[in-house]
Amino acid sequence: MPRLSIALVHHPVRGRDNEVVTSAITNLDIHDLARSASTYGCEHYFITHPIEAQRALVNKIREHWLHGSSGKRIPDRAVALGVLEVRASLEEVFAELGGREAIEVWATAARSSGQRLVTFAEGRARLEKASKPVLLLFGTSWGLRDEALRDADVLLEPINGPTDFNHLSVRSA
Repeated sequence: MPRLSIALVHHPVRGRDNEVVTSAITNLDIHDLARSASTYGCEHYFITHPIEAQRALVNKIREHWLHGSSGKRIPDRAVALGVLEVRASLEEVFAELGGREAIEVWATAARSSGQRLVTFAEGRARLEKASKPVLLLFGTSWGLRDEALRDADVLLEPINGPTDFNHLSVRSA
């Protein structure tokens, strides 16, 4: 199985009017993405946030589920949250994984950016043959900044439903 990690990026991300923003941590993303990461065999689930108080909140929730009463009550949740790690920036995540050159970065976006998009079938095949660990980025708010999409090695196609509405929560995508 290839080494796969995911990162939920809270800064810098796009705001409603394409401005650079820092989005807030949501409790649902902490739990739901940890469960998805564990289900799909991710080595790490990183949450990045530049504000110490937000990182402390995530760590407090994580510790409660790992070592507190909720972890004892629902052990599967403790297992899932065991893959969660909190970092101040994407650069810290890159360093944790051996540096930007040591990994392949994949990005997701709900919009097309003009770059060649990789289908999910192509991505699955590429992941199975990956020689480097893969880090899959998810953007909060209105998504990853254009720079992050351009700097990615792979840009996955958007998820499109049968309607014109396309604004899935990051944990659903």
